[in-house]
Amino acid sequence: MTPDNSTPMMQLLAPDGTYGVPAQYARYGEIIDSLGEDQLKTFYRDMARIRRFDIEAIALQRQGQLGLWVPAIGQEGAQIGSGYAVGPNDHIFPSYREHGVAITHGVELMSILKMMRGVNHGGWNPEETRYHLYSIVLGAQVLHAVGYAMGVKFDGRVGTGDKDSDLAVISYFGDGATAEGDVSESLLFAAVNEAPIVFFVQNNQWAISSPVEQLTKVPLYMRGSGFGVPGMRVDGNDVLACYAATKVHMDEAREGAGPFLIEALTYRIGAHTTSDDPSKYRDESEVEYWKARDPIMRFETFLRRQGVEDSFFEDVKQAGDELAADIREQTFALTTPPLENIFDFVYSESHPDIVQQRAWLKAYEESMGAHE
Repeated sequence: MTPDNSTPMMQLLAPDGTYGVPAQYARYGEIIDSLGEDQLKTFYRDMARIRRFDIEAIALQRQGQLGLWVPAIGQEGAQIGSGYAVGPNDHIFPSYREHGVAITHGVELMSILKMMRGVNHGGWNPEETRYHLYSIVLGAQVLHAVGYAMGVKFDGRVGTGDKDSDLAVISYFGDGATAEGDVSESLLFAAVNEAPIVFFVQNNQWAISSPVEQLTKVPLYMRGSGFGVPGMRVDGNDVLACYAATKVHMDEAREGAGPFLIEALTYRIGAHTTSDDPSKYRDESEVEYWKARDPIMRFETFLRRQGVEDSFFEDVKQAGDELAADIREQTFALTTPPLENIFDFVYSESHPDIVQQRAWLKAYEESMGAHE
């Protein structure tokens, strides 16, 4: 599928790497103009890093080291751009494909692999990272995010002008999840409560094997308007547009403007998961069309035009190879965790049911001679 050019879409960086700010998007361009070279390099470095990680994770799954992998190849611009636009107090509610967003907020890559291997419950502490756990139940995280945002509003931590206290929430989900009732309910509750939340839809155009035109008759960014949630479409393969849009509307939500919906039009280059074969339902010509609009290639062209030298890109590639070797070594070294770990991190405080279940398991193991 190719994009509908009649739908308004903010694009600051064209597929050929040309940068330009249309007049109607001037305030977003001001955000980009304020960025220094170091920040731009960080965008590129992390897009390349998560791409290399993704490729290695697919290989590890194929070799039996992971139970499942959910690739995000092609969506790096949307994830890195939006992830870095989230403020230091804000909370993030991901779906199950937001590996790029995760690294912008300090989540260790191995913790994601451990989760996909099945040796922990989630792998990171949401209180420390403000990055909540992956949600396999489609759309459930959107309800969780709105509930959290409503609580923030009720607690008076929105629009006070105190940058050390005020916060907003962002929830990530895909085009397929927009067909879930959970998402419609979330839009309604966010609107009527003026909750400080940005809904970030990564429209990668395929809900497993269902194309987006089977899910909606209007652009996804308009889905919120009937509930009172304004929105916009951005080029999801343009890391600068994704950063600027998310930064502006997270700032506004934090200041009390209420909810907003961003549709990032992108494309899932690979499979939905490693249990999927996309060649069964989409044409290779479509994939090639989107490969030519790759977010990393586009941004590299832009940076080279800004004078960034070859040595930077060579260093990034070497770092990616080192990362791949490191996570491969760590993954092969993983051991089976103690069975008692199933009781850890279920509740933040001790719970009598968990205590009872832990004691039962211990007694059962002892009765079977497990500790002899």
